[in-house]
Amino acid sequence: MKFSLIICTYMRPKAIIELLNSVQKQLLYPNEIIVVDGSTNNKTNTILKENTFKNLQYFKVKDSERGLTKQRNYGIAKVSKDINVVCFLDDDIVLTPSYFHNLLKTYQKYPNAGGVGGYILNEINWRKQQPNEIIKYTEYVIDGYIRNLGSRNVLRKKLGLLPNTPPCIMPDFSNGFSVASLPPNNSIYKAEYFMGGVSSFKKDVVDTIKFSTYFVGYGLYEDLEYCLRVSKKHQLYVNTGATLYHYHEADGRPNKYTYGKMVVRNGWYVWRTKYPNPSLKARFKWNMTTILLTKLRFLNIFTTNKRKEAFTESIGRLVGWFSLFLNKPKSKT
Repeated sequence: MKFSLIICTYMRPKAIIELLNSVQKQLLYPNEIIVVDGSTNNKTNTILKENTFKNLQYFKVKDSERGLTKQRNYGIAKVSKDINVVCFLDDDIVLTPSYFHNLLKTYQKYPNAGGVGGYILNEINWRKQQPNEIIKYTEYVIDGYIRNLGSRNVLRKKLGLLPNTPPCIMPDFSNGFSVASLPPNNSIYKAEYFMGGVSSFKKDVVDTIKFSTYFVGYGLYEDLEYCLRVSKKHQLYVNTGATLYHYHEADGRPNKYTYGKMVVRNGWYVWRTKYPNPSLKARFKWNMTTILLTKLRFLNIFTTNKRKEAFTESIGRLVGWFSLFLNKPKSKT
């Protein structure tokens, strides 16, 4: 099974070298590595010239082609015709040696798979459930593993706003559990969505279904929207044995006000991708969840040291929510 790796990068020269060094240690090495660089300087190009990586092709895009979804579509167009699977990785990822090996095994085990997502190790602390252990109200249990819900999800649980679907399956009011709520048990789970920065799809999928140009620049939730459209035609899976680390590099991210607006507006757009005509109950729960999370982010002004970030993001969320009454996002897929 031949596979291509596409890395879309922006202003993160050191991070991408860390990623590529981990790619070199893989049990299975990509047949081609396509780096699509949207940086406004030449630092990434320079550092890639100073470090040699097998099968790597580098492309610097113009201003009109910059942005995560545009760069992914650009990279897809450069993939060789004989490739079977196209993998995507964010530039601030570090892989465990068996990542590609375990990821591609999923396609062999499930020939109907249109896409497979990987599993991030360094985001949630899990523990195995002990015999006869009583689960606390503040805890979440799945397949014999336990994690803390976190304060905002505990509050959502009290208000009846917690997802009523398994992880990676979107409830009718959106705001579902992510891949991080799947246990680290090396199992494979059916999914409707997973993180785009640790994803893969069959080549015929990415050839026929493109990433939406609605999402500009940073492209928050673009992966969720894409997966939901793909899942209407193809089965998706998450392999929790295809493991890696995500380090959330600060460089190249939008300011917190813009991020806050994106959380709400892009979240609404993704929700309506899956449910274009939600029920009144679902609309109520989506809005209540949005308001609740905005209030909690505002309270971070008084509970964290990053007061300015908490304030600007909460204002961005509030502005984003009010803007939906005047100017709802329109599809550009």
